[in-house]
Amino acid sequence: MNLWMDKALEEAEKSLKRGEVPVGCLFIFDNQVIASGSNTVNETKNATRHAELNCIDDVLTFCKEKNLNHKEVFRNIDVVVTVEPCIMCASALHQLEIRSIVYGCANDRFGGCQSVFDVSKVHESKLNVTGDVKSEEAMQLLKDFYKGSNPNAPEAKKGRKKKVDNE
Repeated sequence: MNLWMDKALEEAEKSLKRGEVPVGCLFIFDNQVIASGSNTVNETKNATRHAELNCIDDVLTFCKEKNLNHKEVFRNIDVVVTVEPCIMCASALHQLEIRSIVYGCANDRFGGCQSVFDVSKVHESKLNVTGDVKSEEAMQLLKDFYKGSNPNAPEAKKGRKKKVDNE
């Protein structure tokens, strides 16, 4: 899984360079990446455009182009993402019945795999979830992002300094 997480971290780094929250994601099917992406929330000004949802859209396009049943494909997908999916994304992944989620660092504010809420209890899902894979690298990207300012933050919040732990 470390090789896949390295690729997800590369996606997160691209996202950071574009001024997005640095979350990178891969959807792996038959041991190949069929979707990769990152957050595009600031770019699109759409709060739902998280890395996982962008990848879901790409898988649907992939299935249409290859004339594959998307339900069957999703059931055989392993998701690798640098940050624990938020409650919204975790719920979407559970509803699609993907095979597994591997994530880097915990999401202490919005985590849907266990940090804040365990979505699997709502969906009664047997989805295999593994966290803490290259978590230090994923957390460092988040720290790098939050050292700066979000260009799309409301004016009242733009000037506020956030305390960032520099361990």
